[in-house]
Amino acid sequence: MRYLTAGESHGPQLTTIIEGMPAGMPLTAEDINQDLARRQKGHGRGRRMKIEKDQAKITAGVRHGKTLGSPIALVVENNDWKHWTNIMGIEPIDEQETEEMGRVVTRPRPGHADLNGGLKYGHRDLRNVLERSSARETTVRVAAGALAKTLLSHLGIKIGSHVVKIGGIQSNVNTYESIEDLQRITEESPVRCLDPEAGQKMMDAIDQAKAAGDSIGGVVEVIVEGMPAGVGSYVHYDRKLDSKLAGAILSINAFKGAEIGIGFEAADRFGSEVHDEIAWSEEKGFYRLTNRLGGVEGGMSTGMPIVVRGVMKPIPTLYKPLRSVDINTKEEFTASVERSDSCAVPAAAVVAEAVVAWELAAAIVEQFPSDTFTGLAEYLETYRKQQKEY
Repeated sequence: MRYLTAGESHGPQLTTIIEGMPAGMPLTAEDINQDLARRQKGHGRGRRMKIEKDQAKITAGVRHGKTLGSPIALVVENNDWKHWTNIMGIEPIDEQETEEMGRVVTRPRPGHADLNGGLKYGHRDLRNVLERSSARETTVRVAAGALAKTLLSHLGIKIGSHVVKIGGIQSNVNTYESIEDLQRITEESPVRCLDPEAGQKMMDAIDQAKAAGDSIGGVVEVIVEGMPAGVGSYVHYDRKLDSKLAGAILSINAFKGAEIGIGFEAADRFGSEVHDEIAWSEEKGFYRLTNRLGGVEGGMSTGMPIVVRGVMKPIPTLYKPLRSVDINTKEEFTASVERSDSCAVPAAAVVAEAVVAWELAAAIVEQFPSDTFTGLAEYLETYRKQQKEY
C-alpha cells in the first residue's frame, strides 16, 4: 500500500491517489467524510475551519460501494480557492502582473518551512513553499487514513485517540471501557480529553495563549486494539513496526517527538519495571501481564493494544511578532499574521490516528495475501486461530 498527495493550501483542491487496497472492500464517501469533519473540530482552531467544509469525492477505484483493487483517487475541494484564483492560478503570468498582485512573500516565518524550502528549490517567492508545507495537506492524509481505518475495522481492529497534554496541563484520566467508549467521550470534549477537569484547564490555557498573541502545543495518544501478534519484522530494519509508526507520527506537520508505550520513561526505570511478562491461557493464548512496551516488541506487534504518542510543538504562525530577515533586502523585520490557530492539538489527534492506521494497514497488506478483501479476512482469521493454538 502507498499513497501520494498533491495540492496547495489555497489551490483549487487537494488530491490523493491510493494504491494497494484489496478488491471488494466496502467503502463509501461517508467513511472518509466523518474523519474529515473530526479533523476540523477542536478548541483553538482558526477561521479557516469556518471557511472550509471538507468533503471527499471518490473519483476512481470504487464501484457500487466496493473497492476494485485499482488505484483509488480522492479529491477535496478548497472553498477558499475562489478568493485566490489570481494569486494561485495555474496559467503563466509576467513579472509585472506578479508585482501588481502584491502578494509575493519574501519574509520567511520562524518555525515554518519557508526559508529552508526557498534555499532548497531556489524560490524567490516563498509562497511557492508555504502553500504546500501548510498543514492543510493533512486533509487528504486523513482521507487516506480513513480508508486504512475502514480496512482495519472490517478486520476487527479498532483505533482511537485522545489528548493527554496541552500547554503543560496533563490529563489525569487514562482509563476507558472500550475504544468505542474512548471515541464517544473524546468526541464530546472540545479538546478531545478524557479528563473533563483537565480539559477545561486546557481550553483556558488556549484562550490565554490566543489573547497573548501566542500558541501552545501538546501530546496526543493513539490506541489500537485487535492487532494480531507478529505483524512487522525483526529481520529487516526497514520493516520494523515501531520504526514505521514513529516515522509516521513525525511526518505530521509540527510534530517533533514520538514514543511507543512508556517511551522515554523507560530510560528512568529498571528493566524489571519496563518489560512485559508473558502469560498464557486457553481462552487468550499468549498475552502480556502489562503493556509498558505499547504492544510492540522486536519490531513486531505482540497482540496487546498498540499505544503511540506524539509531541506537537506550538504552531509557529503567531499574532505575536517574531524576528526574521527578508530574503531580498536582508533587512531584519518583525511581523504578525492575520489568521492562525492558537492550538491545533485536538485536530492533530485525528491526523495521528490516520497515519498510525495507514502504517498498520500497510503492514498487514504487505505480510498477508491481500488481492481480495475476503481472502485477506479469511487468511487473518486462520492466522489468529493458529496463534491461539501455538
